[in-house]
Amino acid sequence: MGETTEFMQSQIVKDFNRDLEQYHLGPLWEAIPAIMNHEPKPQAEAYLWKWDLIYKKLMESAEIFTPERGGERRAIYFQNPGLTYRQPWGWASTTQTLYAAAQLILSGEKAPSHRHSQGALRFITNGEGAYTIVEGERIFMEEGDFLITPAGLWHGHAHVGDKPMIWMDALDIPVIYSMGGTFFEPYPDQLQQPKKPDNFTSRRYQGGMVRPISDRYASVAPLADYKWSQTVKAIDGLSAFEPDPYDGYAVEYINPSTGETANATIASWMQKLPKGFHTKAHRHTHASIYNVFRGSGYSIINGVRFDWSKGDYFVIPNWAWHEHVALEDSFLFSCSDLPIMEKFNLEKSQALEENNGHQTVKGEFKPVLA
Repeated sequence: MGETTEFMQSQIVKDFNRDLEQYHLGPLWEAIPAIMNHEPKPQAEAYLWKWDLIYKKLMESAEIFTPERGGERRAIYFQNPGLTYRQPWGWASTTQTLYAAAQLILSGEKAPSHRHSQGALRFITNGEGAYTIVEGERIFMEEGDFLITPAGLWHGHAHVGDKPMIWMDALDIPVIYSMGGTFFEPYPDQLQQPKKPDNFTSRRYQGGMVRPISDRYASVAPLADYKWSQTVKAIDGLSAFEPDPYDGYAVEYINPSTGETANATIASWMQKLPKGFHTKAHRHTHASIYNVFRGSGYSIINGVRFDWSKGDYFVIPNWAWHEHVALEDSFLFSCSDLPIMEKFNLEKSQALEENNGHQTVKGEFKPVLA
């Protein structure tokens, strides 16, 4: 082993490696240890953004930007500090594969329709009175609603109420950008006009987990808006039983015509952690982005404590040990790249066995505040 290491560090090897560079060639014998790790080593970092800072910056942006043609959306995305080396704009990466942002629309504003090759979702966190229009269907949004916009569908927004409205966006921008598959097209006439009854798909699904017989054949978006009232009812039903030791009471948003994730490349969950509940630690290949919809508590990620409260966002990178503690009844919305990992047969998980499944806290995250 020592002889091999000594040879690999010899001048003749170094000179040959350097010689290859001028021909845009590379030495696999040198690259393997760095690019084929024994286990995932993402550049993305665990991080947390506080709601007070997010809200302040959104309101400041409202004094400068409007979502008219050219600006498209008043959205501030969560740039993972470990991925700023990606150019341009850090690929807008919140995790290795996903983008997330907080978007604000004010009374009377319109965000023009467009479509793109990225799949998108929305989770409504604050306000009322705005709608999104997707493929000619106006969908009026309420707090706690989850909405999808699969790739290639026309979508825009408008606000006909009187209170500012804020939601979380998540898209697979980094994946599509890295694959060189980005297409973007503005709608030819600003905001698309309605072609269907308002809230058409959610009205068709008022029965919950039964579906219209026409939807037994696969469709990309048979249900565009998953109402909070039905989501919390499902979680209340689960709460009569023992919680999952790793995720509490959690439900997944699915496409009712296929039984698969509501978005093809992004999985989305809502989970309830009862007051005092302390999950056990585990890790998995997929990375997750969380919004604290209600409640407060903390998560321990790779031995570091991240305190969170209503409105905060935080990231759990790939293959990072994590566990949650609820200081009050808490609802956490999360999205992840689980479908991507599954499609490439990369998804793995592991439970922490020592210390009764709990990590030792070695540090505390200090958020950047305004």
